[in-house]
Amino acid sequence: MSADPDDIRGVYDRQAAVYDGQRSRALFEARWLARFAAGLQTGARVLDLGCGAGEPIARWFKAEGFAVTGVDFSEPMLGIARSRWPDGDWRQGDMRDFDLGECFDGIIAWNSFFHLTEIEQRGCIARMARHLEPGGVLMLTVGPDAGEVTGTVGDETVYHASLSPAEYATCLEANGLRLTGFLAEDPETNRHSVLMARKT
Repeated sequence: MSADPDDIRGVYDRQAAVYDGQRSRALFEARWLARFAAGLQTGARVLDLGCGAGEPIARWFKAEGFAVTGVDFSEPMLGIARSRWPDGDWRQGDMRDFDLGECFDGIIAWNSFFHLTEIEQRGCIARMARHLEPGGVLMLTVGPDAGEVTGTVGDETVYHASLSPAEYATCLEANGLRLTGFLAEDPETNRHSVLMARKT
């Protein structure tokens, strides 16, 4: 492993404009976003955890009429989001230790959760469970199986990690969540591996 899991924030701070410029707006995520939204009421509160600059995930939820709260640890990324939606609810926070003191109907962490180490992911799942209303929906992008790999943001290498699907199911259950969907390397989403769960 050549990527430092402790420098993820630094990478996104340095690469914010480049990442935002390169981020696809084609909404290859649309099928999963629709599946997530189908479990929510009109106007439901959605927490976009690791929201970045708000494109295209937060934009999609806002366009669909949901009340979106975006949380990210990179102030340069949040600055871009605030410039696009000055009246939006954008908050600086780290998914490793966030505590918002409120609950949401849905939480999504697309292209963010997998930057955490395995230990941090377990803690984050517990934290997300505490921030979900009963019956709330969770959706994450993870790896296809347990392990550590690297990716890129701009021209910098970044850390990625994942538990196995069985380990996710066990961790979710321990935190009052039930795994409702998992697809490894979905060809319709540029080979993202997607996990969904619901708070019981």
